[in-house]
Amino acid sequence: MGMSAQVSGGSVKAEPNVTPLVDVMLVLLIIFMVIIPTLTSGLNAEPPQGVNLKKHPEEDGDQLLGIDRNGQYYLNRNPIRNETLGAQIKQIYDAREVDKILYIRADRQLEYSKVLDASDIVSKNGVRVVGYISEQTPGTEGQSIDEKKGGN
Repeated sequence: MGMSAQVSGGSVKAEPNVTPLVDVMLVLLIIFMVIIPTLTSGLNAEPPQGVNLKKHPEEDGDQLLGIDRNGQYYLNRNPIRNETLGAQIKQIYDAREVDKILYIRADRQLEYSKVLDASDIVSKNGVRVVGYISEQTPGTEGQSIDEKKGGN
């Protein structure tokens, strides 16, 4: 126990109670075991790199289709079953009157034919414009064609 007193000897023996410490540590261990995997979930794709990319900040209504290197689809960073992509895209874009744009972000190691397959599926289900996302090549500066020519 925490403390024990011996009546016959007259001395008091103090021992630390480690049970609350162990309980707290076990609870923290369980919390971290549950929380850490959910923090790293989502789309893990390394997109191809390009030069002279025009900056495009994400807006609230933008729809993003991610494809990881295994060919798994992610709609707005949430994993979905590959078979349901067409139905989910149709449901989203049938409700829209304007702005039927979808951005695709695929891993650079993925076969390009799989990116084209996804483009075909979304095009047949209500998406009018497909944009492909890539990352700026390190050490280069993004510049649009108009900026190069000195135009407006």
